[in-house]
Amino acid sequence: MTTAGPAAGHRADLEARVDALLAAHDPATTERQAFLDARYDAGLAWVHVPEGHGGLGLPRALQPVVDDRLGAAGAPDNDPRRNGIGLGMAAPTILAFGTPAQQERLLRPLWTGREIWCQLFSEPGAGSDLAAVATRAIPDGDRWRVTGQKVWTSSAHLADRALLLARTDPDAPKHRGLTYFALDMRQPGVEVRPLRQLTGEAEFNEVFLTDAVVDDADRLGDVGAGWQVANATLMSERVAIGSGAAREAGMLGVVADAWRTAPSGHRTADAHQRLLRLWVESEALRTTGMRLAQKLAAGAPGPEGSAMKLGFARLAQQLSSLEVELRGDDGLRYDDWTLRRPDQVDMTGRDTGYRYLRAKGNSIEGGTSEVLRNIIAERVLGLPSEHRVDKDVAWKDLPR
Repeated sequence: MTTAGPAAGHRADLEARVDALLAAHDPATTERQAFLDARYDAGLAWVHVPEGHGGLGLPRALQPVVDDRLGAAGAPDNDPRRNGIGLGMAAPTILAFGTPAQQERLLRPLWTGREIWCQLFSEPGAGSDLAAVATRAIPDGDRWRVTGQKVWTSSAHLADRALLLARTDPDAPKHRGLTYFALDMRQPGVEVRPLRQLTGEAEFNEVFLTDAVVDDADRLGDVGAGWQVANATLMSERVAIGSGAAREAGMLGVVADAWRTAPSGHRTADAHQRLLRLWVESEALRTTGMRLAQKLAAGAPGPEGSAMKLGFARLAQQLSSLEVELRGDDGLRYDDWTLRRPDQVDMTGRDTGYRYLRAKGNSIEGGTSEVLRNIIAERVLGLPSEHRVDKDVAWKDLPR
């Protein structure tokens, strides 16, 4: 069916732009990085972003027009899973809070993969209470000096830059004394240590900051307004983590295959009912993701991101448990405990034991399930908020 109206005009224009890009930069003979640079400059990186920053200011829903045409031509992509934090969290934050100069400087290397990003939010003493972070940023001329410890930092061992939430005013209540920066990870004073997990791998890290330096020109948002900026990042994070997979893809596809190939003794009526129920929940998550994508396209992300992330974590853990049962003795095997530092999480490309162990972290990373239930209760259902005795108390006076 042909789409009529303005969308049809945009589609035709995009197809013409893609054809022009391919004609000038044949994917078969153009070096990968050079092709990505050219795609960004042509406004075909993310079409919803303003012109000059890799986009054309068009509706986000038109991005598949570009991706599908370039994919069919064998063009390289920017390996989005390797820079998930950069693309899924840093970019929306920079677009929302960055100055024109920051957007000009930071977005191009981010999208083209020249700079990998991580997120320096969590701390050992803050737990799920992100507003309690203690890492200090102290003004020093036109720079800030940063000292503290971060934890559970994905991709820190690969990162060139980081989204940093730091305390700049200990005399203010905890939500009002924070400031947000884009930190250079390749500098003295930044030490990254692997944090080995239940799987034996170390995709997470501890990050120690000792008198690290960040220019004031790399501050995102106003001084003391870091909590508002961080919340925007967290909303993007939940959307990125919780977005549903295509029908019968991801973990559901793996478990459906386990059902089809399981020994007859494991294909019980109870297991079948559980699989059907998880299938329905997966479809509900997928369609919720479609609705959220429409709201994002309209520039109005809602609380669905928190609900999706919560549902994703629960679904992944239930699916991985069912797979272990369906695989029988084979489901209990695990490859080895060699310390590895992977570029990304690979749930579908690993064995059953890995999936079962790794899924345990889904309800902790990207906001714990308990925190997300509070958000849904207060912001969606309108229930009374938790009693908070520290709301108007200076951070430095809080017990620790």
